[in-house]
Amino acid sequence: MPPITKRSYARIGLLGNPSDGYNGKTISLLISNFHAEVTLRPHVQVCFEPHPTLDMLQFDTLDSLAHTCPRNGYCGGVRLLQACCKRFFDHMELKDHKLPSKGFTLSYTTNIPRQSGLSGSSAIVCAALNCLIEYFGVENLLPLEERPKLLLSVEQDELGITAGLQDRVIQVLGGMVYMDFGKKHKLGFDAKYVQSEIIDSKLWLGYAD
Repeated sequence: MPPITKRSYARIGLLGNPSDGYNGKTISLLISNFHAEVTLRPHVQVCFEPHPTLDMLQFDTLDSLAHTCPRNGYCGGVRLLQACCKRFFDHMELKDHKLPSKGFTLSYTTNIPRQSGLSGSSAIVCAALNCLIEYFGVENLLPLEERPKLLLSVEQDELGITAGLQDRVIQVLGGMVYMDFGKKHKLGFDAKYVQSEIIDSKLWLGYAD
């Protein structure tokens, strides 16, 4: 079986951010300038390849470590891949679906600036989940509308990271989307695509790198 590669894009919150955490409403869209990409390769075990700069475990000197860690952080993307696999397995068990015993290797790359509010971590998780869904052939068991809450559980419940549904909804659906996170919605949200000239316009994005 050939490798499976999936890409997920950075998110811009145009209106309402971060009211998804307070049962509010938002309008968001994806931009193609920045993305995360995850590749799954069949393997005899389940393995994770660290990113060469975001998951560094070896440094030339102590001085190099001291200057690199504040910039790239202490927690790279491997923990996101591992947590995604764990929640995916749990979710399949809840659906009484036994996954076949086949291994794989997951690796990732990203050019989404860290800590910039562009949903870099959720992009890695979303791309990883899409790889797992295709590899195990469970598209029918995980319809699009169920995926945002599963993606949120990876970071919020498994890793204890504060997060909201907005990023996951737009990264699953794509395009430009109006989202209502009122308590009345069974899935935690209602979403509708937005037709706007903004999609075909130039947007200037300012962020801290």
